[in-house]
Amino acid sequence: MGSRTPVDLFVIGGGINGCGIARDAAGRGLSVCLAEMGDLAQATSSKSTKLFHGGLRYLEYYEFRLVREALKERETLLRAMPHISWPMRFVLPLHKDMRPGWLIRLGLFLYDHLGGRKILPGTSTLDLTRAPEGRPLKPFLRKAFEYSDCWVQDSRLVALNARDAAERGARILTRARVTGARREGKLWHVSVDHGGRVEEVAARVLVNAGGPWVGDLITDTLHLPSTEGVRLVRGSHIVTRRLFDHDKCYFFQGGDGRIIFAIPYEEDFTLIGTTDADHKGPPSEAVCTPEEQQYLCDFASQYFETPVTRDDIVWTYSGVRPLYDDGAKSATAATRDYVLSLHDHDGAPLLNVFGGKITTYRRLAEHAMEKLGPFFPRGRVPWTAGVALPGGDFPVDGVAALIDGLLRDYPFLTPAWAKRLVRHYGTEAREILGRAQTAAALGHDFGATLTEAEVRWLVAHEFAMTAEDVVWRRTKLGLRMAPEEIAALDAWMQRQGDMWQEED
Repeated sequence: MGSRTPVDLFVIGGGINGCGIARDAAGRGLSVCLAEMGDLAQATSSKSTKLFHGGLRYLEYYEFRLVREALKERETLLRAMPHISWPMRFVLPLHKDMRPGWLIRLGLFLYDHLGGRKILPGTSTLDLTRAPEGRPLKPFLRKAFEYSDCWVQDSRLVALNARDAAERGARILTRARVTGARREGKLWHVSVDHGGRVEEVAARVLVNAGGPWVGDLITDTLHLPSTEGVRLVRGSHIVTRRLFDHDKCYFFQGGDGRIIFAIPYEEDFTLIGTTDADHKGPPSEAVCTPEEQQYLCDFASQYFETPVTRDDIVWTYSGVRPLYDDGAKSATAATRDYVLSLHDHDGAPLLNVFGGKITTYRRLAEHAMEKLGPFFPRGRVPWTAGVALPGGDFPVDGVAALIDGLLRDYPFLTPAWAKRLVRHYGTEAREILGRAQTAAALGHDFGATLTEAEVRWLVAHEFAMTAEDVVWRRTKLGLRMAPEEIAALDAWMQRQGDMWQEED
């Protein structure tokens, strides 16, 4: 089966870069089709350290353009998604065996002033012998700098970009693998296999945003020669029981030149990461190895008074970052900047997307559209800066008011439940709850405050198809649900899916 009318853009890849480009293009009035071989954000984009940050350590590698762009983006993104992103203060203890204090202060001065900061407070100094942030740390750590960056729910960011793209006319296909693409004159003809049904889609431009598979798509799917290399770097994380009581993040330096974060996570946990290791083998097989788990525990234990052990770990995850291969000697030193490579000498243009970081996804999408501007004169006006994602149409400081409103109008909600709904869905939480005045009115209770009404919303609006999609990407309720509860949810969704298909 083939599409009759060519689309303007066909995007391969449902991670943050692919979905960001699809949203930007659709909002410019272009016709867009996106295909993702798994679920949205199933690979790298759900396995980040979950920060909108400039990348303080990138200053050491003179990545000033990247850091400046990322710092400027933090506040642009905060305004567009105050439900899934929020400011966070970072505590950087000074360690006598690490970078000198004057050098760190110089870096933080640049960090405060490179990006035109308006919302986020600047750097301050902490006396760890008196400040509560010093209590979980070893006594020899006496002073720290505190600066600002932002937290983001990474996989929700991807889903909301995809959803917004769809509402602007894009066609979003998940569980849809691109099996081949060929140029014929001025068009690409893309073969897509979704559920055993093969469809051919014609497109004026092909965008390869395949993430860790970007190189494989060029050589194995498109059968094109390429001199551009991809460096696959594995970043692994551990999630432990909660290690401290405050809501600030720690930034720790290591003797090997690396840094890690210890971040408050999902109320009752602490997220620690990340590693940087060159990855061999299929990206989908990346796991946080026992050696990486021990490395992160040992690293954190250099700072925390109570040692972190592998017995504290409740979950691990690992993602493969597709960095542009700039020939750096180590994975840590490899550039995090993105490279957009346009090939249009054979007729239909191909844009390959290498690298990038979650903080700069919106600017990457704008730059991609600038590259493609000559082919789409009507789509040249940038528009995404400051435009809210679904559910984010409220002030940056409006979360508490939304939570109070839910607790007032839905008295069966607990404060933690109301907060979770606002932090996931923002103003759209009310659409999920509807007119319910009891928890029972929301349908089946799957555990950990996940109800049938919420699951149906995620299926109808956010492309969720399985329990894994729901509990590990659209939410992180897998941390709180028992395996049998997740299995029951998956069975229910499978039955409902069969019924919906019959109705169709």
